[in-house]
Amino acid sequence: MLDRDGFRPNVGIILLNQRSQVFWGKRIRTHSWQFPQGGIDRGENPEQAMLRELHEEVGLHPQHVQVLARTRDWLRYEVPDRFIRRDARGHYKGQKQIWFLLQLVGHDWDLNLRATDHPEFDAWRWNDYWVPLDVVVEFKRGVYEMALTELSRYVPRFDARYEPRPDHHNRYLRGGLHQRDQLASPAAATNSHTSGGNPQHSYASRLGPSFELPPGATFEPDPQTSLDVVPPIFKT
Repeated sequence: MLDRDGFRPNVGIILLNQRSQVFWGKRIRTHSWQFPQGGIDRGENPEQAMLRELHEEVGLHPQHVQVLARTRDWLRYEVPDRFIRRDARGHYKGQKQIWFLLQLVGHDWDLNLRATDHPEFDAWRWNDYWVPLDVVVEFKRGVYEMALTELSRYVPRFDARYEPRPDHHNRYLRGGLHQRDQLASPAAATNSHTSGGNPQHSYASRLGPSFELPPGATFEPDPQTSLDVVPPIFKT
């Protein structure tokens, strides 16, 4: 479905966690990172398309998110000819997008990159709001900057006391890895942080033997829960 100028209606999603970091997905079998996005089907409005894409790409349902804002107008980008199928050249120019800013009100383990048989991402991570645009495919960078700038005024402030420590890096887990198996491994059990010379309990033992996330998900400990031990297996 194209408009008369050759642009396909599309939605983009900026998903925030409780520390106002954004979901950052790695496109499957590539080195390119991006926000979730997808086309608006015939008969859908932008919000309906956004909720459908949210589930198809990251496995979330409406109850897992709160809509904070959306862009006022369409944001457009053109796609270079080399990325367009030969039979579509001359008709298809690119995308026009409405961008949504969402707050995750569920948990990290609600995310699932394998919610459909055709996943878009094979890894994900939380990143600072102003994401590094040099890892975004070049022709999308302008739209990303416009969307982030317009929606930045609606980003909730979080308590600076809970800002991640300098060594608390963003982490991502490739789809298909089982964190419970990794946490139960000897390496995970022996790599625990120490404080004042007294070793703390391993993160695996504090989470319990039944802790497991869906394929493609990562666990970001909430500083407010006092689970302050970050296992080395989650660090990059």
